[in-house]
Amino acid sequence: MDLSARTAEQIGEAIRRTRKARGWTQSDLSGRTNLRVATISSLENGDAGTKIATLLTVMAALGLEFRLVVRGESVEIEDIF
Repeated sequence: MDLSARTAEQIGEAIRRTRKARGWTQSDLSGRTNLRVATISSLENGDAGTKIATLLTVMAALGLEFRLVVRGESVEIEDIF
């Protein structure tokens, strides 16, 4: 699964989707990370105040990695055909 995100909300949604794809509740993820359920909820809701260390802890528990990449040039649909 390849997900990209550019906003806190998109990161939160990617975390939520991955958690649900694994069949985990927020409580399950909380237990695996030693973070409060409220913290997991806040992250999934796109709280921009989430610490990077918290994000990385959750991502590690979900088997995700953090990558920084240069944004590619956008391609217009007309250019494809």
